Amino acid sequence: MPAVPSVEIDTRRRRLLKAASGTAVMAASGGLAFPAIAQSKPFNGLKLRGAAYQHGFFTILRKYIPEFEQQTGMTVDLQLSAFPVYNQQADLELSSGGSAWDFCNVTFILAARWVAAGLLANLDDFTGDRKLTPASWNPDDFVKGAQLPYLDRAGKTYGYSWEGGAMLMGMSRTDLMKKRGVEAPRTFDELMKVAEAVNGQDGVTGFVSSNLHHWFLPPYVQGYGGDFFVDPPANITPALDTPAAIQATDFYCKLLSKYSPQGVLGYTEDQAKAAMMGGRSNIFIHSSSWLTPMLTSADSKVKDTARIMRMPAGPKGDFPASNSQGLGIPKNAKNKEAAWEFIKWTLSPELSARIVKDTGHPSICRRSIIQSEEYKRINTINGQDIGKLYLEVLEQPGKTKNYMAYRTVKEFPLVGDVVNKAVERVVSGQQSAADSMKAAQEAALANMKRAGAKV
Repeated sequence: MPAVPSVEIDTRRRRLLKAASGTAVMAASGGLAFPAIAQSKPFNGLKLRGAAYQHGFFTILRKYIPEFEQQTGMTVDLQLSAFPVYNQQADLELSSGGSAWDFCNVTFILAARWVAAGLLANLDDFTGDRKLTPASWNPDDFVKGAQLPYLDRAGKTYGYSWEGGAMLMGMSRTDLMKKRGVEAPRTFDELMKVAEAVNGQDGVTGFVSSNLHHWFLPPYVQGYGGDFFVDPPANITPALDTPAAIQATDFYCKLLSKYSPQGVLGYTEDQAKAAMMGGRSNIFIHSSSWLTPMLTSADSKVKDTARIMRMPAGPKGDFPASNSQGLGIPKNAKNKEAAWEFIKWTLSPELSARIVKDTGHPSICRRSIIQSEEYKRINTINGQDIGKLYLEVLEQPGKTKNYMAYRTVKEFPLVGDVVNKAVERVVSGQQSAADSMKAAQEAALANMKRAGAKV
């Protein structure tokens, strides 16, 4: 059973806590009401500590947290830091068995490592207890593809997704595409042709990307019939020097070296997004949240010419990347029930619906919200149903073989690092794709063996 909060709860409050299994309803004032579990303030005086990385979702969430504090009696100390800084802190905190945090972000690229090492609490203990979680909270409402990183091999759950990333293709200058006589690309070959046709027209580059090559490259590798590992998660031997991986690397690196802005190897996601919003680059293939500002931001100069659609497919299939970020509870957290109360509230259907309605935040991972009329209304932009595209990609890995399994291999960060360097060598002209990926294969094997992986 989950540990009780560190503060003492009197018998009467404990009975109220156990009795509370009703569904939260919207208050007449428009705020999110709480069932008796929260209204009785069983956690009065408790200070809940958690950590995550800086993200717009948490900026939004902070505006609602006072409601949660008022209803539960606890205070929430949510510490946010830059993504790489948070990951370093979290890895150290969890791996050392620390108890400074009651809840934390379960980072997608580290989730498999943390789950496999037993560093997180099993959340099924909470969702399976009707005294702690009402049936209406419905864990099965979370899109399966977004939940895959937070499940162990037995199917137990160690996180629930608050953010979904669905790889789509954004085009900022369809007016230039029309002038050049090219249509929206649906295949890899067409993608290269469109990038070439637009590049240099009106000072626009045909393509742009950022320095997260371990995220952008795999769909090309899989589109050519390969993968980052031989057969993840069963066989995690790196497969970076296969013909498919080499062909994909050569293709992706040509997009960067021939049709992207000068200095693209140093581009951050924000710089790539700015190039699209300013109409300086035509195609950016990334998570939907990085593309929709072309259509929604007041700073966008391309609202009338921008379009978003599915990423082009390769000759061997269609494998757009998808990911998610989750919230979980460290195994040694002192206040597990209180932490679950916060996660349950944060990711509840009621608050998720409010956040969408109040802010338009699109990256919700509950299917019922994504398919709601309100979500569709907000996320239909220039006649495009962005939510439909988002859901299609987010759920695709959960429909057949999980082609995103490479990202659930706990050693993936070791391989991702060498892939980033391999791409940089090719784009900068230091090595051919074949030589660079051969070197990446050797480096990946060495890194994984040093880490104790069986390869």
